[in-house]
Amino acid sequence: TSETIIWNTYENWIHSWRDLPILCNQWCNVMRWEMRTRPFLRTSEFLWQEGHTAHATKEEAEAKAQEMLKVYAEFAEKYMGVPVLQGVKSETERFAGALNTYTIEAMMQDGKALQSGTSHFLGQNFAKSFDVTYLNKENKPEYVWATSWGVSTRLMGALIMVHSDDNGLVLPPKLAPIQVVIIPINKGDEQLAQITAKLQPVIDQLRELGISVKYDDNTAKRPGFKFADYELKGVPVRLAMGGRDLENNTIEIMRRDTLEKENVSFDGIVERVKDMLEDIQKNIFEKARAYRDAHVYECDNYEEFKERVKNGGFFLCHWDGTAETEAKIKEETQATIRCVPFAYEQTPGIDMVSGKPAVARVIIARSY
Repeated sequence: TSETIIWNTYENWIHSWRDLPILCNQWCNVMRWEMRTRPFLRTSEFLWQEGHTAHATKEEAEAKAQEMLKVYAEFAEKYMGVPVLQGVKSETERFAGALNTYTIEAMMQDGKALQSGTSHFLGQNFAKSFDVTYLNKENKPEYVWATSWGVSTRLMGALIMVHSDDNGLVLPPKLAPIQVVIIPINKGDEQLAQITAKLQPVIDQLRELGISVKYDDNTAKRPGFKFADYELKGVPVRLAMGGRDLENNTIEIMRRDTLEKENVSFDGIVERVKDMLEDIQKNIFEKARAYRDAHVYECDNYEEFKERVKNGGFFLCHWDGTAETEAKIKEETQATIRCVPFAYEQTPGIDMVSGKPAVARVIIARSY
């Protein structure tokens, strides 16, 4: 669905869109802009990874749907460094025709949710619609039990929004196209040759370990420009060696996630880089998880919820299970039920909107 963004003052509007040619319309004090696309998230063209399976039994299909949800969750957390909550969608939010839709939900740095992958247990609905059958043990045709599951390039948006900072991208080492960049700081070609000779064995050893390395000896760009450029691109580890380092057998190492840098002994630098990459992968996940966990709230008061949800966060609220209550929440707060989460112990309670009995808490949040 599209979103309407209203700038109530020209000052706010010009700050957000100062680079657009439409600024010539300076008479605008209030501007409505229909957002039909969001880069990496909701675009007119995008790429999917999608899978479908057919099974002889309901139990096999249900198990496969949940298995694929765990595959997506593992990829998001272990490779992207993005913590996700696994759960099942409400009937209103599930995929049309599915009996169950399972989801992984990630929290962005603004507290909004992003559906980052789904897996659907389709039952026999699609098999009956498209006449997909198999021969059972009695050699009689039966409709298959089906699943469907997929993720899209919106995962790129999730990675960018979860980890990045004001200096640019912060990429998890397991997915970074360049894991280590090495920059010589030299005065003249002779010194560059000496630094290169010193660094070449390190480059070779890192590559033998399967680590992607770029040695940037381009003399047309100053080292300061290179530093800023690779920070912007999110390269996890940067090494730099100058003339003094060459004399002292030292090298500067910087990690992109914390921007910490130090001069260390050149001896053992390969093992230090390897360990740092592993630590960065772990650290960005733990940082994102700590942020997510700090912004998950239990809430039993609807008026309180309506005020607090404006600032983002995942709200664990009792829900009576009705579409009417779900629709009212969405209409009045622009928040939706993201899922019934698996990670939280479920206890009965009272729905904060309707006052009716509820058997579970759901995650409610504003989302992309």
